[in-house]
Amino acid sequence: MSGADLVFLVIAGVLAGITGTVGLASLVSYPALLAVGLPPLDANVTNTVALVCIALGAVGGSRPELVGQAPRVLRFGALTLVGGSAGAVLLLTTPPGAFRLAVPWLIAAAGVLLALQPRLVRRGTGTLDEHGPPIRLAVLGVGVYLGYFGAGGGVAMLAVLALTLPEPLARVNAVKTVSSGFANLLATIIFAFSGPVHWAAAGPLAVGLLAGGYAGPAIVRVAPATVIRLLVAVAALGLAVWLGLDAYGAR
Repeated sequence: MSGADLVFLVIAGVLAGITGTVGLASLVSYPALLAVGLPPLDANVTNTVALVCIALGAVGGSRPELVGQAPRVLRFGALTLVGGSAGAVLLLTTPPGAFRLAVPWLIAAAGVLLALQPRLVRRGTGTLDEHGPPIRLAVLGVGVYLGYFGAGGGVAMLAVLALTLPEPLARVNAVKTVSSGFANLLATIIFAFSGPVHWAAAGPLAVGLLAGGYAGPAIVRVAPATVIRLLVAVAALGLAVWLGLDAYGAR
């Protein structure tokens, strides 16, 4: 890996960390790993390892929003931790070819979910008991998805939490970012021993993600979130088409 690749990954990590505050990180960091030559499965595993640093950065950058929410973060984080480990095992025990065929559809679904995010959040805000089985199962399911792939998982987590937390969106978003990090934590440990992690790529990407995760909350508070969301959604759909053509042999 060249010096230019390392710099590129740091910059991509910063951008992914910033956009990760609104659930878009993997839609920036995963393509960046593909761009430096990693195969899809290797890029996904390496990306999951590096993504732990977003949650670490967000803990510092989202302190005002996290005040009084430690029990929620731990409760939802425990569910995503279990789900994330299950997703990681699923990824490593299914054929790599199956993942390659699934990725275009997962990214396309993430792009659609991004485009619909405000409607999903607005429609459901605070309507379900945060301690109830439906929410626990939904958070666990999102954790499985985050451990298996993850692109768009932050958006799904935000939509789920918005169904139950009667809080301003910024506070819900902070819980989402840190809780989602638990899904990557145990998955990272599993991948470190059993997965094709490219540490030379994971290191610079993680540095950028840590910086972006810390700066993200302050930037997103004033940034045009709608413009960012729609641009990334369109890019996700384009990436899904490109990867689909490659995976299904039409390119």
